[in-house]
Amino acid sequence: MISVLFAVLTAISNGSASVLQRRAASTVPDAEAMRFSLIKHLARKKVWLAGIGLVLVAAICQAVALATGPIAVVQPIFVIELPATLLIASCVFRRPLAGSAWLGVAAVTSGLALGMAAAAPGGGSESVPGYAWIPALIITGIFEAVLITWSRRLRGNARAALLGLAAACGYALTAALMKDAMSRLESGGVPALVTAWQLYGTAVAGVGALFLLQNALQAGWLVASQPMLTLGDALISITYGVTLFGESLRAGWWLLPELIGVALIAAGCVELARSPLASGSKPPPPRVR
Repeated sequence: MISVLFAVLTAISNGSASVLQRRAASTVPDAEAMRFSLIKHLARKKVWLAGIGLVLVAAICQAVALATGPIAVVQPIFVIELPATLLIASCVFRRPLAGSAWLGVAAVTSGLALGMAAAAPGGGSESVPGYAWIPALIITGIFEAVLITWSRRLRGNARAALLGLAAACGYALTAALMKDAMSRLESGGVPALVTAWQLYGTAVAGVGALFLLQNALQAGWLVASQPMLTLGDALISITYGVTLFGESLRAGWWLLPELIGVALIAAGCVELARSPLASGSKPPPPRVR
């Protein structure tokens, strides 16, 4: 229950941060794309700094969630970040969600429930043998390089989608490294944590994923990057959980409801990302009666 609670808190913080960062990144010229000057430009905007603050809150909540539960359970819960954010934004701006947005909320939540119930993730170890990280990091590096190189040849929403997937891979790697690092804290205390390379790998992977996300948000609409970010993070994290931590999922005919759950989540994310509240735009003034 603790891991699920903190996973939900992480999702709410991350979703809110994505909306604030998208609002800031959408004002940056295309010439700043894939340059570190993009971050310098964004750092001058209060709305972006607020988003970064929520990212830090999410990182703390995620560390607690991963320390108390399997990665294949914790990370998929993060798909609720977009519906949760829209519901909060709807209350803050006093603007009711459209019927299509409510259908998106229902699709994401029901898809998550169906997928988790069918897959029944669990088991596994709390740490990863050092040698097992070598092929994982090599494959991840190649995958990221292909996505980034491919995105450089594209523009607009196509680039946003590829960079969103690259950011998702970075965040999934961050989660896997974070879980491995937290296991050192439990077994050897603070000295074991601060001497573990996984802790510093978490920081590097997290910063890299954040940089890729800013470029994804700057490149195109949220409807292009958010579904790739949300689903990519969940699916790649499950892959890390199974291959590195030895966690288990149901197979066989259970794959059918699992795939239906993934399809519902994807459709819901696309619908929700079209909402003006998700794009970070201000609500229109109320009509005079």
